Amino acid sequence: MSKDHRPTLAPWFVYRALTADELRSFADNGYLLYGPSLTDAGLERMRDECMTAWNAEKGPFDPDSTWLNNALLSNIHHRTELVRQYYFSGPIVDVATQIIGPNIKTATSQLTFKMRGNTQSFAWHQDNVYGELEPYNAISCLTALDDADQKNGCIWLVPGSHTQGQVEYERTDEDMQQRTVVELDIDDALGVPVPIKAGQCLFFHALMLHKSEGNFAKDRDRRILFLRYADADAVEVYNDRTPRLGRLVRGNTKYNEVRAYEAQLPLV
Repeated sequence: MSKDHRPTLAPWFVYRALTADELRSFADNGYLLYGPSLTDAGLERMRDECMTAWNAEKGPFDPDSTWLNNALLSNIHHRTELVRQYYFSGPIVDVATQIIGPNIKTATSQLTFKMRGNTQSFAWHQDNVYGELEPYNAISCLTALDDADQKNGCIWLVPGSHTQGQVEYERTDEDMQQRTVVELDIDDALGVPVPIKAGQCLFFHALMLHKSEGNFAKDRDRRILFLRYADADAVEVYNDRTPRLGRLVRGNTKYNEVRAYEAQLPLV
């Protein structure tokens, strides 16, 4: 049985279990606004640590730069202690066990920022298109570091779209390496905006169709911490069904390479 780290991390994180009604809502709709997952102190510290990492690598927003440089910073848990603790032992790990099952590993950690002036949109897609994992029950978690609304680029979802399964897509090895943007042909009228308050977390199914518009607020950023969790035995369909490497954070796995991955990094 894993150690309960919640008392140690309570100054920073807000823990609560999902209710039966919330689990049913997630099963039906494919997403759920968890609500606050960071305390006020946790939000302030998370912003500070993330911005220190972001500024060290990215610097000021450059309208002539690529979308990758302007919007994405991968493996953020290697760069800040609080993100690592949140990723490995935060409240959404508990949520993942309720939705996915008792054996959980990490799959992605990154900052997805739209700083003021960045009006680039991100087209309709499923997160599983960017890294198809099986079983098809991974979850994506967006923790807002700013209030996100339609003006500054909040996420849009198609409720219930996760029940339609994996969409057909073509994505070459070069596309994967270059992180070429996927653009699915989805009717915009099906989407609904999902505003998030700073310090709150929204999570959704890996097969959920979603997009975001650009940040058209002149005086506000839209900073999101993006985390993804998967079954501990999940494999990469696009990579000859090789086990997806991620830190084992709950339960066990049949793959030694997963059990060993980032095991040197402390859970707290």
